[in-house]
Amino acid sequence: MRAKYGDQQLEHIIDQAMIYQCACPAQVARLMLALREVNAYEQMCLSRDDAPLRETHHLIANATEEAHARLQECLDCVMDLEGWDKSLMTMPEVLRKLQGQELRRWLDGRRSGNEGK
Repeated sequence: MRAKYGDQQLEHIIDQAMIYQCACPAQVARLMLALREVNAYEQMCLSRDDAPLRETHHLIANATEEAHARLQECLDCVMDLEGWDKSLMTMPEVLRKLQGQELRRWLDGRRSGNEGK
């Protein structure tokens, strides 16, 4: 499986989402990590000499590779659109501030009894 971003880079994107409450790029990163796990499992099944249902494992492995490639393109575009620093995998300052403002507004609403309004 071709990976533009390593597991640690994807996990850093997920960490950024947890810190700054911005889940969308993290959702894509989580899906990519899950697809890597499925693909690794399928490759293990294919590596056995007596692998029954070899065609099934090939089908699933190929599907995970295609889905991973598409999500990788998506993540790349999202990071470009949002202005992420791809060398450090960090969210841009403007989004961090925006997420902080949204969180403060939500917390203020909860304190004043105006949740979700």
